[in-house]
Amino acid sequence: MKYLIYGAYGYTGRLIAYEALQRGHDIMLAGRDRQKIQELSKSLHRPGEVFSLDDHASLVRVLKKVDAVLHCAGPFSKTAAPMIKACLATGKHYVDITGEISVFEYVASWNEKAKAAGVVLMPGSGFDVVPTDCLALHLKNLMPDASRLEMGFQSNSGFSRGTALTMTENLSRGGAIRRNGKIVKVRNAYRTRQWEVKGKLLSFVSIPWGDVSTAYHSTGIPNIIIYNAMSPGMMRRLKNINWFTLLLRLGIIQYFMKRKIRKSVTGPDEQLRNAASTFIWGEVTNEKGDTIHAHLETPEGYKLTAQTAVEIMERICNGEVKPGFQTPASAFGSDFILRFENVKGFGS
Repeated sequence: MKYLIYGAYGYTGRLIAYEALQRGHDIMLAGRDRQKIQELSKSLHRPGEVFSLDDHASLVRVLKKVDAVLHCAGPFSKTAAPMIKACLATGKHYVDITGEISVFEYVASWNEKAKAAGVVLMPGSGFDVVPTDCLALHLKNLMPDASRLEMGFQSNSGFSRGTALTMTENLSRGGAIRRNGKIVKVRNAYRTRQWEVKGKLLSFVSIPWGDVSTAYHSTGIPNIIIYNAMSPGMMRRLKNINWFTLLLRLGIIQYFMKRKIRKSVTGPDEQLRNAASTFIWGEVTNEKGDTIHAHLETPEGYKLTAQTAVEIMERICNGEVKPGFQTPASAFGSDFILRFENVKGFGS
C-alpha cells in the first residue's frame, strides 16, 4: 500500500521518509514549499506533490492516490483538522506525530465517524506518545484499580525547529493535568518532584504532555500528571513565564520568538541521535495508597519517532488496526515499545 508523508521536508518528516524507504515502503512526499519538495523528491527518487492544507480540492485529489497519510507538518493544532476531514471524506487512514493535548482530544471526537468510514485515526505515533502510552498501559495492567498516574522523562537530546515553534505557541496557555477524568488547565510548572535516574536524583516539573489526553483513553485512569526533567534555572524561568502569559499571546512577541527559533534551532544531528537516550519513569497509585513503579529507557526521541511512526503505518496498511480513534497502546498493547532496538524495560 502507498501512503503520503505530508511535511516530508521538515526535520522529523525527513527522518521518517528515510526510515520508510529503508523498509521498502511505497511513499509519496508532500508539503507546501515547492522548492523543498522538488529537492527532496529528486534526492529520494520518490514522487512529490505541492499543495497547502487550505486547498481542500488539491488535498482530496492527492489523497485519492494513496491509502493513508502520515502527517508530519505542525503545529497540529492548525494542520490536523483539514487533513482529518479530507481523510474521512476519501476513506484514508490518518496518522500523525503530534504531542498536543488539544489535538488528541480533537481527533478522539471523530471516533464514531471514523468507524463508520472504516478509517483509523492515530495521532501521536512518535516519541509523543508511543513509549509513555505503552508504559501507562503496562502500569494499569499491573494495578487495575489505579486512580492516579504520574510519568516523567529525561533526555540528553534537543528539540527540532518544529517542536520548538509549537512549544513557543503553547507557553502562553500554561500547563494541563487530568483531574477526576477532566483535563484541567494549571499554571506552568504547576508541580515539581524528584526521581532517581541511574543513581542520580533529578528534579522534574509538570508539563502539558500528550499523555494527559492519551493515557486516559488507553487506561481510564482519571488523574494524570506528566513531568519533564529540568535544571533549577530552567524551572525558575518556566515559573516566571506565568507572570507574562498575556504578553506572550501578542502576535508581535510570538513573531520575534519564532524568528529567533527559525534562525538558531536545527535539531539534534545524526551523531547525537545515535548517542543520546531517554529515560521514562511511571508511577500508579490506587485509593488505598498502594503504589507501583516502572521505567523504560529508549533511543533518542527523534530517532525513535521515525521507527515507531513507520512501524505503525506498516501495521495500519496491513489491516492490523480496527477503524476509529486509537492510541498506540490501545491498538498494539503495552509491549509494542519493547519490539524496537535498544529499548530497555519495563524495570521497576
